[in-house]
Amino acid sequence: MSDRAMQDVTDTPLSEAAIVAALGPRSVVLVGMMGAGKSSIGRRLAARLCVPFADADNEIEVAAGMSIPDIFSTYGEAHFRSGETRVIARLLDGGPQVLATGGGAFMSADTRTAIAAHGLSVWLKAEFDVLMRRIKRRQDRPLLKTDDPGETLRALMAERYPVYEQADITIVSREVPHDKIVDEIVGALADRLAPKAAGALAGEDRVP
Repeated sequence: MSDRAMQDVTDTPLSEAAIVAALGPRSVVLVGMMGAGKSSIGRRLAARLCVPFADADNEIEVAAGMSIPDIFSTYGEAHFRSGETRVIARLLDGGPQVLATGGGAFMSADTRTAIAAHGLSVWLKAEFDVLMRRIKRRQDRPLLKTDDPGETLRALMAERYPVYEQADITIVSREVPHDKIVDEIVGALADRLAPKAAGALAGEDRVP
């Protein structure tokens, strides 16, 4: 492929099919705080890319035979995190897919390593007020069952955001239609994967 043709390929946004082809067996892994929209946006993203969707928290509940709040209350957070690491490692073998993870999953160094090896991580970054509005609608957040959920959330954000910054892609989750966030993720994936797609095309040109 000529240099000009290569430039044309890298300058042209990848289609959804080309994004999936460039991903190969890797997963698109959504990380971020509770309330960032990982599950709802993840389902739409998976439908857009025509790949399966997996929710790590749901898979943990299936594997344990009990809800996440019950796991926390019965066995504690350390037990939950250990199971979470194992479930995510198993799910990462099932790509390409969109995988939504729990808020604390990316804090595990082992999980970050596994995601880096088998996927592309996308941080859905949300401001405090956005998260609080969304979280108040649900009562199944074990870590926020405190006297001051707002202060607890701020402390979790302060602890987790520096780690979330290690994600491959950052997208701001805000009060706009979910399809707009999906558009932004698809665009970021296309930008990230364009060089890989161009290299694959160049390799095809070299085949006799």
